[in-house]
Amino acid sequence: MAKMIVNVEVNGERQELLTEPYRTLLDLLRDNLSLTGTKEGCGTGDCGACTVLLDGRPVNSCLVLAPEAEGRHVTTVEGLAEDNRLHPIQTAFIEEGGLQCGICTPGMLMSAVALLRSNAEPSEQAIRYAISGNLCRCTGYDKIVRAIEVASKTMQADAAIASH
Repeated sequence: MAKMIVNVEVNGERQELLTEPYRTLLDLLRDNLSLTGTKEGCGTGDCGACTVLLDGRPVNSCLVLAPEAEGRHVTTVEGLAEDNRLHPIQTAFIEEGGLQCGICTPGMLMSAVALLRSNAEPSEQAIRYAISGNLCRCTGYDKIVRAIEVASKTMQADAAIASH
């Protein structure tokens, strides 16, 4: 099968990538761009380890074919930090112990960011629903939920300071 060019914006940078049409977005990110923060857990869309934001919405990148990203915006875990400062969700995961082995962490972070962008003050139930597509075998979810709650409060405080 012939290769094709996929034009996509990844973490704010325009990319023109040559790929086979049957490859996944996950493969494109990891193999073509060396963005290895996005993990492959199951390869079938069941675990959420490969979650990225596609036009701001969380998707399992193992289920998105590379050509589907044409002309779209992708954000990976590497795109969360700004000016060498971790995103508040990343800081909260560290401070609240919301990570252990690290396989699920990038996907959890991306699902949490999507939630917090659409709901600045999510309830515990809303948080648990937002991460329900992300499986973790280590933490039992309580510390992850707490980290998202802490990040929410931090982001609200930051927004209040910025508005003054």
